[in-house]
Amino acid sequence: MIDKTVEDLAVAVGDITDGATVMVGGFGEAGSPIELIHALIDHGAKDLTVINNNTGSGEVGLAALIKAGCVAKMICSYPRSMNSTVFPDLYRSGKIELELVPQGTLAERIRAGGAGVPGFYTPASVGTPLAEGKEQRTFDGIDYVLEHGLRADFALIKGKCADRYGNVIYNKTARNFSPLMAMAARTTTVQVAECVAAGDLDPEVVITPGIFVQRVVLVPDPAHESDLVREGASYP
Repeated sequence: MIDKTVEDLAVAVGDITDGATVMVGGFGEAGSPIELIHALIDHGAKDLTVINNNTGSGEVGLAALIKAGCVAKMICSYPRSMNSTVFPDLYRSGKIELELVPQGTLAERIRAGGAGVPGFYTPASVGTPLAEGKEQRTFDGIDYVLEHGLRADFALIKGKCADRYGNVIYNKTARNFSPLMAMAARTTTVQVAECVAAGDLDPEVVITPGIFVQRVVLVPDPAHESDLVREGASYP
């Protein structure tokens, strides 16, 4: 029988290579896989392209990954938010690249990538610098910009509970980008606070089916980004 559980975080991220594209779930701290990100720092992969809603807070989680010099490029909607200092300083000094994407467009680019749709038209960035250099067309008198679907080598996401097959449920809005990212990545790893036996999850409440998940790692007491930032924590 299929068993997608892995013994620890190091194994879960152990094949992420230099130069990989990595989708990281989370909307701020909601759904952010802190432990998987820290394991990726320990693993030491460099020159990563990371796709996330923002660039992290404080010096933990995604911000710590950026500070460690692991990330060459960010694709995100909010490069600067509350308590984000690492990325803005590196960006201003020319040490990291940024592809800025409107939030709804980012979600749709990930969804399209997962669905095998190479591109779509949206009016979201028409008339802004974000439309420069992109194909534009007019439909029914409305201007649209062509955006390309996003795919990734790896996705790191956080769930509330999973079974050994990789079927996942989330804690309310902590699901955010994660179901889309699981579909758009070649290898998806989910950290969960609880892992249950096959058949214990009601199929009607499963959000991410196991077909989109390759690895499940148990993190019984996951950290909360806001708590770590408030404490002044940093990683490593």
